[in-house]
Amino acid sequence: MSNSVLTRVPLRLPTASATFAIGIAGYLGVNLSPYMIGALQSALGVDVLTASWIVTGALLATAIVGLAIAPLCAGPRRRLVARAGLAGGAFGFGAAALLPCAPGAGGCGRGRGGGGAGGAVAAAGAALAAFRNPDRVAGFNGLANRAVITVVLAVLPLIGLAPLEVFGALALFCLIGLALSGWLPAAPVQDPQAAAAVAEAVPLEVPPTGTIREVPARSAATSRAVTIAGFTLLVTFALWAASEDSLWAMAGVMGEAQAQLTPEGLGLALSGATAGGLIGSLLLTIVGDKFGRALPLGILLVAGGALKIVEGSVTEQTAFIAVFIAWNTVYALAFMYFVSTSAALDADGRWSGPLLATYLVGSSLTPVIGATLVEVFGFQGFAIVLGIASFVLALPAVAVARLSTRLQREERAAEASATTLTEEVTA
Repeated sequence: MSNSVLTRVPLRLPTASATFAIGIAGYLGVNLSPYMIGALQSALGVDVLTASWIVTGALLATAIVGLAIAPLCAGPRRRLVARAGLAGGAFGFGAAALLPCAPGAGGCGRGRGGGGAGGAVAAAGAALAAFRNPDRVAGFNGLANRAVITVVLAVLPLIGLAPLEVFGALALFCLIGLALSGWLPAAPVQDPQAAAAVAEAVPLEVPPTGTIREVPARSAATSRAVTIAGFTLLVTFALWAASEDSLWAMAGVMGEAQAQLTPEGLGLALSGATAGGLIGSLLLTIVGDKFGRALPLGILLVAGGALKIVEGSVTEQTAFIAVFIAWNTVYALAFMYFVSTSAALDADGRWSGPLLATYLVGSSLTPVIGATLVEVFGFQGFAIVLGIASFVLALPAVAVARLSTRLQREERAAEASATTLTEEVTA
């Protein structure tokens, strides 16, 4: 009995708002990195390479802290980690906004802000596993993230792109997440007799008998399989992120060189890609897990690989933009299926917590990786290499997705059985 875990909780507005807002606060720096580079150039008077390395350092701090602190988010310290990270992010980014040129203060602030964001990323990622129907939750999370980011990216240039506005926006979102952190769903209780811990897992649905429904403990063999699958998923996801974001980083250069892509065309491609991601998120919230998880993820990875290869051979601007938007829509959907797969592996968020930080490790190095591959293979060879990577990575991804789907079905069967038993006892 002591090894049982509580049933995952339903998605409700307070818990969803807290989880999504904290995740957005942690990931906002990634999306604002171009604005951060420009703000640092103007404030510090440095060239674009120096400013890029400074921003890369902050993003790597987010990734490293997120990975290091993720195990704590699978236990009772999840909210503490979230609050500490958000407070550190608000303080650090606030210092970078108000004192960008002060010796030590600006640099330490950016580093501390990036590290604090790592705590937010890990806590929010782990909290995604606490909800029922990980696929639909991943869709809602993607929808909220992209919608908010789209608004921020559009509004911020109208306000200003100085350090005060850019880093101030990062600090503001950390404060919003901090205000909502009390509703962040905690990790499921490992000991059902611990009443105080039960209270942390709100909202729980308690039947009329007063008995809390539980999912049976996993066997030792299943636990080992989940551990192997979890590590496999993290490595696969990091490699996949590196291959996907390499194309994103090189899109402007590749489009200009082979398809005469204009700056206006690049803007259309990027905005269209964001819209495609919103559509993909909306589709996943509607579909949920109706088609399982392994088949959609396998199809998406193969389709994404094919689109990357096509992108490398397109020589006309309109076609380049259309393929880029289609690829990014597939990419956004696959990303969310990776998230739902990790969340379904363990209700405590053991794998969904580090997953998002793992993505940052892969994506933060993609400008260097992409440029190196282009130099060695050329644009067409670069696209083929990325396409093949998607095909190869589909194999382990599908295997892990199959396991996560089976485990989720076992949870639901156990929950349905417990519900039936409760109704019989009540009757």
